[in-house]
Amino acid sequence: MEVAPTCNEIINPEEFPKPEKANRRSKASSGKRDAEADIELLYKAVPQIGKVFHIIDKIGEGTFSSVYLGEAQMLDGTRQKFALKHLIPTSHPTRIAAELQCLTVTGGRENVMGVTYCFRKEDHVVIVMPYLEHRAIVDIICSLSFEEVRLYIYNLLKALRHVHQFGIIHRDIKPNNFLYNRKTNEYALVDFGLAQGTADTQIDLLKVCRSSLRGGGAPATPSPTQRTKPAPTGSARSTEPGQRTKQSSTTNTAAPNPPNPHPTASTSAPLPSPVDPANRRYVAGRGTAPLRSQGANHKPLRAVPPSATCSCFQTDRVCNICLSRKQQIAPRAGTPGFRAPEVLTKCPNQGTAIDVWSAGVILLSLLSGRYPFFKASDDLIALSQIMTIRGSRETIQAAKTFGKSIVCSRELPRQDLRVLCETLRGRRPSPDDNNDVTPRPLNSAPGKTKIPEENPSQCPAEQEDRCDHTPSSNRPDTGDTQMVSMETEDERGWDRVPDEAYELLDRLLDLNPATRITAADALKHPLFRGLKQQSA
Repeated sequence: MEVAPTCNEIINPEEFPKPEKANRRSKASSGKRDAEADIELLYKAVPQIGKVFHIIDKIGEGTFSSVYLGEAQMLDGTRQKFALKHLIPTSHPTRIAAELQCLTVTGGRENVMGVTYCFRKEDHVVIVMPYLEHRAIVDIICSLSFEEVRLYIYNLLKALRHVHQFGIIHRDIKPNNFLYNRKTNEYALVDFGLAQGTADTQIDLLKVCRSSLRGGGAPATPSPTQRTKPAPTGSARSTEPGQRTKQSSTTNTAAPNPPNPHPTASTSAPLPSPVDPANRRYVAGRGTAPLRSQGANHKPLRAVPPSATCSCFQTDRVCNICLSRKQQIAPRAGTPGFRAPEVLTKCPNQGTAIDVWSAGVILLSLLSGRYPFFKASDDLIALSQIMTIRGSRETIQAAKTFGKSIVCSRELPRQDLRVLCETLRGRRPSPDDNNDVTPRPLNSAPGKTKIPEENPSQCPAEQEDRCDHTPSSNRPDTGDTQMVSMETEDERGWDRVPDEAYELLDRLLDLNPATRITAADALKHPLFRGLKQQSA
């Protein structure tokens, strides 16, 4: 019998990295190489940058731009950090100029980011702004006190009041675009790349963008409200969380069964066959006859008289008469999860109220300790998630006020916002109704269901007091753990949240944009009593 040789060498298991750590190191090194390559390309594209700034790192990347951290030596000999936003070369010149005008007119005060320099070389534009050191909300949401949440929303509303006074609709209000330095209590609203003007806007270039959206002349290059990838035929168009959508299109108003807005919840009823919002094609379910659609393999349907009527109104079907009608054009720019009901239903008349709705969604996330709160793959699912919180009957009634008809397969009651937030935060037991949201265990930390959002406009600082995201199944389920968790929450003031907080949340999330509270009026709300008020 042969005996295998014995190895007397002691093997240190630490010498062999775990696969997960090795993969993370590989991705990090790959990302670093990509960032270095992008920095070199930026130096070549805009040589003037290298004469003034030393680019340290690439700290953010979005659909229309990339953001870099740069450093420059000032006249007094000190070195100062800046955020350099490199716009993609295909951005329309009018949109670039409009963003610059928004920054120069409104920036530098009232929690709105200003602009320091701007460089241009041919079709490359770099906007230089002060760098605000901050951390992403997703990393600090579980450690925020109620007073910090109150100050955060107050300062966000101050920024909105300021830009709304100039007739600017930001269209992309979300935590990534409202930077927060927790140490210095500084705030900054950034990224006006999707901004639009109201009918009485004071920003001249936004008037040009507004007229082009109404059909007064389309830009030669796709604008941020038009550029999008076509959806595959026969499948629903979906968007990743945090990804901004810029297409103007129309969808059917029939809504599917509302799922629970939180990933831990479950739905108890099957969804009816949806309507594809990308090409208005009815996706037939079992037992239904497929209807013709205008695809690549079909001849275009013949035009029908505008007066022609059909029998598919307020049903879950779309007939050929409706498919042949001209699509309604309405702005859809924004980030999924933060879009207002009037945006989801393609209402053509949209105003500054859509920014107020987004601020309400942020407050809902902060009060419940869940971020992102809404996560949907398309507009119909997003609308059904709103119904789950605000009620189906209320949503249908509100839609009628701006000329939209919504059909829901079942009636959903309106949630009590305090009960909802306290349940999700773990301060209340789970409700008996299976149709309500399912809270996490009482001994788990708020924000445990963290879902990464898209890269921030500017890089957050090093994370210090990251929450414990250990799965609850790996934690000892003891009364002591629950007591410590609740005591920590109480120290942050979550046992003393006033009714005014939920009353303001209710008004920010008003389904009717005509009656939704304005940013200026919200600043006068009793929740902010004691904070320094500034004249409108």
